Amino acid sequence: MANGEFGFIENIKTIFGTTEDIVGIGDDCAVIPMGENDLLVTTDMLIEGVHFLRSDATPEQVGYKSVAVNLSDIAAMGGRPIGTFLSIALPKDAQGEWAERFMEGFAEISRHYGVPLLGGDTTSSLRDVAVNVAVVGTCPHGGAILRSGARVGDTIFVTGPLGDSGAGLKLLLERAERTPDEDFLVGRHYSPTPRLSEGLALAATGLVGAMMDISDGIASDLGHILRASGVGARVALDALLTSEQLERVCGRKGWSAGELAASAGEDYELLLTAPEEITQMVDFPLYPIGRITEGGAEIEWYKGGQRCEFTTLGFTHF
Repeated sequence: MANGEFGFIENIKTIFGTTEDIVGIGDDCAVIPMGENDLLVTTDMLIEGVHFLRSDATPEQVGYKSVAVNLSDIAAMGGRPIGTFLSIALPKDAQGEWAERFMEGFAEISRHYGVPLLGGDTTSSLRDVAVNVAVVGTCPHGGAILRSGARVGDTIFVTGPLGDSGAGLKLLLERAERTPDEDFLVGRHYSPTPRLSEGLALAATGLVGAMMDISDGIASDLGHILRASGVGARVALDALLTSEQLERVCGRKGWSAGELAASAGEDYELLLTAPEEITQMVDFPLYPIGRITEGGAEIEWYKGGQRCEFTTLGFTHF
């Protein structure tokens, strides 16, 4: 069996194969035809010590993020969420007040996007908190935007700044007092914004070739699109949008904002390919970072107009 997270996923795909008319393993959501509409299904897990630190994150932040990351998958397909299912394992010291505050954060984002909790499961844990959320959504039949539709000549866009969440995680691991700029980055890590309205608007244009959310970093996630679509890409590192807060913190810490923007995960902005004219059809900014080319799923990196080497890969889970 191939090593690593993505090798493990490829092995699972080989074991189970594909199902006719159903989009399964390999996209942000499964897509199941249901008459005039298709059903979208996604699930994601958060583990204490891997995705959050109970010593730093508030219970409300963990509850909020557990919903946000799944709604982001629905957004990446151009879909509309219907409801969530929550399974949670709690050690004794997280039962009671911690669990109640977790549900307050879970409910806050659920109410904001009008997505009810429809069921799930609860159990005990010997040590750490484990949270699994599944979301079901819908889109018009055949209207889901997959990773496999990138076309040569398409522009590669993102919907917002990159690198904030990765910097926030680095700051969390330092376990030191933080400045307001650093608190902003930590907040971006724990409270991402799922781009649901943007995903719906982009799908409505009919111009998007491929789309996914940025959970593992541009370097990794764009690679998924390229492999699924059988194309290559050119990306300008200096075109990656970064926040003022990230630039200031990186300046003080000696970190590379560009490297974080390209390789750090969990920003949950949308990454998409489309003709340039799509920018005239939506009422929010899209930021071009490169172009789809012919080729074998390779990313050519440029900086200052010159070809450069960039070997840092995006986040992988094991």
